[in-house]
Amino acid sequence: MSKIKGLILGSAAALVAATGAQAADLPVKAKAVQYVKICSLYGAGFYYIPGTDTCIKLGGYVQLDANVNGGVHDKPAWDNGNNLGLQNRSSDYFTTRTRVNLNIDTRTASEWGVVRTYWASNFQHTTGDGPSSGVLTMDLGFVQFAGFTFGKAISVFQTPWGANPTNLNSSYLIGGYDNSTGISQIAYTWQFGNGVSASVAIEDNRVINRAPIYNGAVAPTNAQLFTGGFTNAAGGSVSPDFVGNVRVDQAAFTAQLSAGLHNIHAGYYGTTEPTGHPSDEWGFAIQGGIQLKNLPTGPGDKLSISAIYTDGAPKYVINGTTGNSFDSFNNAGTTPAFYQSFAVASLLDGVYTTGGSIQKTKVWAVQGGFEHNWSPEWQTGIFGSYVNIDYNDTASAILRTGYAPSLVAGSNYNPDFKIWQIGSRTAWTPVRNLTFSGEVLYTTIDQSSTGGLNAAAAGNAGLFKPAGNYEFKDQGVLSGNFRVRRTW
Repeated sequence: MSKIKGLILGSAAALVAATGAQAADLPVKAKAVQYVKICSLYGAGFYYIPGTDTCIKLGGYVQLDANVNGGVHDKPAWDNGNNLGLQNRSSDYFTTRTRVNLNIDTRTASEWGVVRTYWASNFQHTTGDGPSSGVLTMDLGFVQFAGFTFGKAISVFQTPWGANPTNLNSSYLIGGYDNSTGISQIAYTWQFGNGVSASVAIEDNRVINRAPIYNGAVAPTNAQLFTGGFTNAAGGSVSPDFVGNVRVDQAAFTAQLSAGLHNIHAGYYGTTEPTGHPSDEWGFAIQGGIQLKNLPTGPGDKLSISAIYTDGAPKYVINGTTGNSFDSFNNAGTTPAFYQSFAVASLLDGVYTTGGSIQKTKVWAVQGGFEHNWSPEWQTGIFGSYVNIDYNDTASAILRTGYAPSLVAGSNYNPDFKIWQIGSRTAWTPVRNLTFSGEVLYTTIDQSSTGGLNAAAAGNAGLFKPAGNYEFKDQGVLSGNFRVRRTW
């Protein structure tokens, strides 16, 4: 009996041991890991990068633009880009652009404050691109640390609303500094509290803020006279632009005063170094703007107004993706002596000729817009601008000499011109972050010349244009844009 009892107890012990061993080998359920942790420090959409104390936000949009009598960037048909200004059968009266934007915003708290990096690029396909081709752009890319900004960012000269006082679609409402694609810079911002701040920056002016310089000793070709795109006599980049602002942000309004210094550095008088060169000049720009909010016309309504004056720095007024010359053809001239009418205008930092100094171009402008919200889904804006470009007597005489050989008898060339614009945009947002909008924009190139210009050979006035006389005359351009944008 004792042997049987011992066998039973031994078997039981063995079974318990085996069971314990098997239990030890079973997988243990792992503790749940939070792969995405919300970061509420910097607003909606941020989350912690796993394993770090850095918050990140991904954003972007997909957008379609369809344009009538305008370029792929909503540009009015006022020049020879895509033969737009020629107004003939070579012109693209209908253009499209599809764009995908991606932006990444990261922020990390530190004893120096928030360390931020930001990057935004566009992938786009436009009229004229191949079936699978397109363009990749880098609009913005910067680091912010302890009040400093390093990299390609919006200029501190620009008002918060830039050239979009009513969320308009167009990139071509001129008359206010437009730098939405950024400029390489080193900037510093002071925050004084109560919405008051001030910023200073040095900016790379090589492309964005520089207009061409005209050397009167270099005779323009007959074809250049019709486009205003003369040989650029600018020298290398020897100095950045120096800019700054003072801004006040309040619930009822935002106001800003901006200023900038711009170096004008020309090449030589002739084709070789011994011919000498004009001394550098310094241009400047001053801009003031105010945006009124909380208007009695309705919630979310805004009225934005800005005014700007420049001396030797015209790209602070007509900039962004706008060119440096404007030429537009229209109907037949007023007499049989002219084949067609046209306007031509050149935007130049300055003008000089052999032995002389650089004559700076003066520009002033006003721009404004009112935006009204009919409901949370419907919005309408009206906007406009007026720009005045003035060349002094010396600069005018130098430019007139270049035109003289091609002028029709009795004509007078005057380089001064004005551009005014007026337009409206209506938008419908049926669901959050999806907007359908339509915009119309009327632009007038108001030139100051009389008489006309002779195209010495076929094609000198533009593609398919015959040789003959063309009459100087103001030109009006009506363009339209339809846009669909989904933001995420």
